[in-house]
Amino acid sequence: MTQGPVLIDLDDAQTPKVSEAAPVPDLPDRAPEGQAMQVAARLAARKPSRLSRLFWSVLGLLLSTVVSVAAWDFATTLMARAPILGWVVTALIGTLIFIGLLLAGRELAGFSRLRRMDSLRQASDAALASGDLGDARRVLDQLVTLYQSRDDTSWGRQRVAETRDDVLDADGTLALAETELLAPLDMAARAEIEAAARQVAMVTALVPLALADVVAALTSNIRMIRRIAEIYGGRSGTLGSWRLLRAVMTHLVATGAVAIGDDMIGTLAGGGALAKVSRRFGEGLVNGALTARVGVAAMDVCRPLPYVSAKRPSVTHIVKRSLTGLFGK
Repeated sequence: MTQGPVLIDLDDAQTPKVSEAAPVPDLPDRAPEGQAMQVAARLAARKPSRLSRLFWSVLGLLLSTVVSVAAWDFATTLMARAPILGWVVTALIGTLIFIGLLLAGRELAGFSRLRRMDSLRQASDAALASGDLGDARRVLDQLVTLYQSRDDTSWGRQRVAETRDDVLDADGTLALAETELLAPLDMAARAEIEAAARQVAMVTALVPLALADVVAALTSNIRMIRRIAEIYGGRSGTLGSWRLLRAVMTHLVATGAVAIGDDMIGTLAGGGALAKVSRRFGEGLVNGALTARVGVAAMDVCRPLPYVSAKRPSVTHIVKRSLTGLFGK
């Protein structure tokens, strides 16, 4: 039996030469695609089936019944053993029910405000399409009433009161409302979009935890859409914010706008070079750009007027303002 390693001598002709070895193939250069925002968009736009909605409804009803019966039995048993503690627990249960009713009322009020904004948008679209001056002035009056308690529209409302009778066509009336009433609100909405895009980009680039970028994208976009709706007068509750998010994301997924091309990355300062140096930073830029695109779509959904004289915000311009220099020196 042979002990130790076995050495086999090779002739010079059989010795492989490094210079003749085939070159190592280059790996495909895959550009950042904004996976976090795409996953978040598909999760938000996914519509549950009727069977799953029925399942969760029955489960929620069953759990609420079990909890209610258990709480009532606990309170009555405690009242029989210690009347004072029993009344205290009963008062706490009643307070909890009262707070739940208040929360439900707030959600209903939020849905009511969203319906009001939808009806106002439909009325403005109809007035713009028909060219009826009376309909346009009614929309203008509704906007003045909607923003009558807002300090940021006080100067605009004063200007509308001074010049509304001088405008004799529907397009000019709606343009007056857009210029005097919605201009400061559009500026505030763009600031919210820039802040959300910056936050999503930073979390994606700096937090290496799995799914952290998806969670950050979802929460930042929900907060951004809720703030945009609040700016335009359609402040919503938790369920209303989720409804707005689903509406915006469904539109973006259906139109393919949730995908992003290399042209937008090229418009960012140093975006292409940054993506080659660090894929995480490149993904952060793309996720921030997609967040800006969601914000612009949210402005379209929440705005009570269509764009008449003002230009629709440019996604590229918003991305430049929010992300240029973010990862630079």
